[in-house]
Amino acid sequence: MDTSPEQDAAAAARHARFGSLPKRIQFHEMVEEQAAGPNGAIATAYDPEGSWKHFSCLALDLGL
Repeated sequence: MDTSPEQDAAAAARHARFGSLPKRIQFHEMVEEQAAGPNGAIATAYDPEGSWKHFSCLALDLGL
């Protein structure tokens, strides 16, 4: 690759304006582990009285 003084000046101007790239985020910093247990199943159990909040269908409301 051939570098000319114009390219070096442009690279220096970009570096002066924007600085360097941010630090890379490691995979283990993006992942959060949570213990799964029987208590989690209670929170996601089916609630027939509260199901209308998540599902709305006119045909179902009319009993069709």
